[in-house]
Amino acid sequence: MVNNLVFDFGAVLVDWNPHHLYDAYFADRQRADWFLSEICPYEWNAQCDAGRPITDITAERVALFPAWEKEIRMYFDRWCDMMGDGIAGMEELVREYKQYGYGIWGITNWSGETFPLVRHKYPVFDLLDGYIVSGVEKILKPDPRIYRLLLDRYGLKAEECVFIDDNPDNVAGAEAVGFRGIRFHDAEQLRKELERVLGDSGASPE
Repeated sequence: MVNNLVFDFGAVLVDWNPHHLYDAYFADRQRADWFLSEICPYEWNAQCDAGRPITDITAERVALFPAWEKEIRMYFDRWCDMMGDGIAGMEELVREYKQYGYGIWGITNWSGETFPLVRHKYPVFDLLDGYIVSGVEKILKPDPRIYRLLLDRYGLKAEECVFIDDNPDNVAGAEAVGFRGIRFHDAEQLRKELERVLGDSGASPE
């Protein structure tokens, strides 16, 4: 029986997107797209999600692209400007399932330096019973160790957990460890998927 819901954070609970900063800075979506694919791509940011210090990856990027130093340093100097609102409908959904008695947990690929900057700005994070931040643990999804870490730290069983993430690779990683998985698109879709999955497990909310 499923007793626990495990959520990704970015693009599932809250809206993090570098375009919130760079679209306005460049006043040109195409130029921002180019910068975020060629100069400061997600793979670069993922290094700090894996636990590397922001100062180190920034210095390396500036050395590689010195003509873009100002814009590169903006990435983390103005990192909070990349944050949007909570994902529509998700705080309400999480609150509802917590009231039903489900354990509410999180596993996020997020820098251990930047997550504390916004932890208390989003009420949905206060609903979590516990969570794993990749940058703190130095393990990225979909590495199976990060899912097992959640289970071990909080005394959970994989077969009693549903993992929700917008990235299909991360969902597959959780399923490989024994979680049930749902790929997230929006709150309405998730609600329907949860009704199906929890109904199949005999754990539908009353």
